[in-house]
Amino acid sequence: MKTFGLNSGDSRSGTGKVQQRRRPVPRIDISGLTKNFGQKTAVNSIDFTVEPGQFVVLLGPSGSGKSTLLRCLAGIERPTDGQIRFDDLVVDGPGCHVPPEHRNLAMVFQDYALWPHLSAEQNVAFALQRLGISSEERRRMSLEMLEQVGLGSLSKRYPSQLSGGEQQRVGLARALVANPGVLLFDEPLSNLDADRRERLRIDIGAMVRRNGASAVYITHDQAEAFALADIVGVLNGGRLVQAGKPEEIYRSPVDAFVARFTGLAGELSGKVVSQGKRVQAGLVAVEIEGFLIYGKPILGRSFQPGLKVQVLIRPSAIRFVEQGAGKVDLDNSKTGFPSSQIEATILDGAFRGWGYEHAVAVGAGSRLNGVPADRRIPFMSRVLLELFSEGCLVIAEDSAGQLGEPCVETAQAGESNDFERLQYLSMLSDF
Repeated sequence: MKTFGLNSGDSRSGTGKVQQRRRPVPRIDISGLTKNFGQKTAVNSIDFTVEPGQFVVLLGPSGSGKSTLLRCLAGIERPTDGQIRFDDLVVDGPGCHVPPEHRNLAMVFQDYALWPHLSAEQNVAFALQRLGISSEERRRMSLEMLEQVGLGSLSKRYPSQLSGGEQQRVGLARALVANPGVLLFDEPLSNLDADRRERLRIDIGAMVRRNGASAVYITHDQAEAFALADIVGVLNGGRLVQAGKPEEIYRSPVDAFVARFTGLAGELSGKVVSQGKRVQAGLVAVEIEGFLIYGKPILGRSFQPGLKVQVLIRPSAIRFVEQGAGKVDLDNSKTGFPSSQIEATILDGAFRGWGYEHAVAVGAGSRLNGVPADRRIPFMSRVLLELFSEGCLVIAEDSAGQLGEPCVETAQAGESNDFERLQYLSMLSDF
């Protein structure tokens, strides 16, 4: 069974004190989980473990199975096969299904799912009304939670009077107020603009870790996943392709799909010149456009001289050596990996606040994007790039592949309307 390898003591909880909880935080074990919709398989024999207090992000393109997997965890969908356990309690398995309201969890939805006729305070208090708490105490807890998410002054406003980011903060407050042991997030930031998305992303990470709950969060955004997660699980075509710390996923992807989906500046085609003792640390020497490039083989594979390969290049592996003002001295001692150089032509430059990013052409038809510089380099300038081998990933051209075929997650695959979602939310506190 694949295990998301940190225990709760290793998660990025920071220095803040984790609040005391009324309810236990379970270890979540999923084994052989499969979900079919007719002849279509949305989730295909997935195994993983989420340790108590861990923040796990499931990353994948549309149709990869991540939403269906989350809905199975919530109890909204019943798996076709496999088992889900919260500690020793089997919540889904052969002949067994524990409904959502008895799973000690809460969910934050992409489209907010707020009651339109209730104020922000009343929406949050709604999650407490079946816990046997007095109306005065529910109001106090709701207002306190709204203060924590920065909406204390807006507690009387209705959803139609709130921005998208404010509505999502109400949804977050509602999920946290009853102290559930498990928090599920269904792409909660995808409807927000970039500035609100970044601010709320920081708040979600901080508040979930302060709360101490286990969290499973799904997204198609690689930067969001890496910023939030203790552990990232990459899904493709209904399968869990790779799971590990964000740094492991980025530096050592298991295949071209994971490498591409977690961020590339571009890809260059070439032929292997050599590999082995004559090349440092098992790197591959590849000839591209008359230049010799050093790269790291994905999964340490070996390549014979003359083999056609693709070099998948991370943005962090590139910098300008020459910017129209002469050559710059390079110090490679910081990385410990050999670098190589290749000529390119400037196609475009964009100001990013901290500096500039450029798109460059390499040879007849290849392009690299996101190459940083401290000034804009003129269009069609000839430049020299430095490529660091640690971020140049080599794979055989005939096995490089493209993004996998998506599984089908249709309306039949469990997309409920807002009323059905709100009914579900209303049950979560009914323990």
